Amino acid sequence: MTIDELGGYGMEQMDEEAVTKFLTIQSQGVLGLPTENGPYLLPMSYGFDGDSRLYFWYVVGSQSRKAALSDQATTASFLVYRAEMFHWQSVLLTGTIRHLPDAKRDTLPESRTPAWQPEVIDTASETEATRLYEFRIDDRTGVRHDLQAPSYDQRSSRDE
Repeated sequence: MTIDELGGYGMEQMDEEAVTKFLTIQSQGVLGLPTENGPYLLPMSYGFDGDSRLYFWYVVGSQSRKAALSDQATTASFLVYRAEMFHWQSVLLTGTIRHLPDAKRDTLPESRTPAWQPEVIDTASETEATRLYEFRIDDRTGVRHDLQAPSYDQRSSRDE
């Protein structure tokens, strides 16, 4: 079914302003990188420039499949979502990803780095190599679904 067809069930398309606001207040999602056997999916924290770019820190060490796939990718996807019992939102981004040289990452404003990231990034960066990657957004689609929570009477009628 299309989003329009699902509108009768409470689903709606998010407009550009809602998508931007959602990306601004969230800090985590799932990066999808192409492989021969389907996407390689990774949970990632991100920074957002408020317009068309996300930023990811990678711990690369001596080998990194994530970095190798990112460097080879001609396109990538990133899914940001929030799901609660009766409300959920998701934004699917497609675009390109590239490693930023160290000189560029040193000039990147702190507001564009992830607001939250796993402690492993900070800890590992003391002894392992890290890289900054930029995800340039080419396309974005957002949907949300808001339902009223069932009333007590509606919930208890199922028990009869």
